[in-house]
Order: sequence, then structure tokens, then C-alpha cells
Amino acid sequence: MKKIIVGILSLVFIITIIGCSEETDPKFRVQNERSDKANVQFQTSGGNTININEVAAGQTTEYQIVAEGNTIVTAVIQKESISPSITFFAEKDKRFTIVIQSGITPVLRVDQE
Repeated sequence: MKKIIVGILSLVFIITIIGCSEETDPKFRVQNERSDKANVQFQTSGGNTININEVAAGQTTEYQIVAEGNTIVTAVIQKESISPSITFFAEKDKRFTIVIQSGITPVLRVDQE
């Protein structure tokens, strides 16, 4: 009987610890390595759209929170669309930096921290 009570209490303790875990939503920011301003759009699998406009040359924005799931990122630099857009899975407790790379043809890159 004593073993059953200890087992039940242990199980309740483990469930409580798991239930109280504090996972945070994914966060992202934009880093513009180009010499022109950029507009970036994030579309999440939940249907939300987040726009970050006029990211200045050399600027890195503050982190924004996005829902967990597939995320599509598109960017425009002075009316020039960066092709292709990129898709990645935004996981809880992760931070992402979307980098608009310099070069003749602008390219997007996702760095995970």
C-alpha cells in the first residue's frame, strides 16, 4: 500500500512539473545587410501576417513573437522582390534572424539561435 501511495505521488509530481514548463513562443528579427531599405512580411500557418517595413541598411530589428508553425518570409527592397521567399518551421523556445544578404542579387537566409 505504501509503494502505491509513493508511486501515485511521484506521478502527480512529474505531471505537475511537465504542466508548468514555460515554453515561449518563437521569436524572429530582421537583419538588413543591403544598402537599401527593406520591407519584410511573415505569414504563419495560423493565418497571421506580420509586416516589418523600412528596415534601414545595416539595421537589425528587435525580436517579434510569432506563432509556432510553418512561416513564409518574403521581402521587397525598393520595389524589387527577393525571390524566392523562404519557408521554415518556427519552434517554441527558438530565436530566428532573417538576414537579407548583400550581393548583386538579394537573397534571404534564416539563422537559428
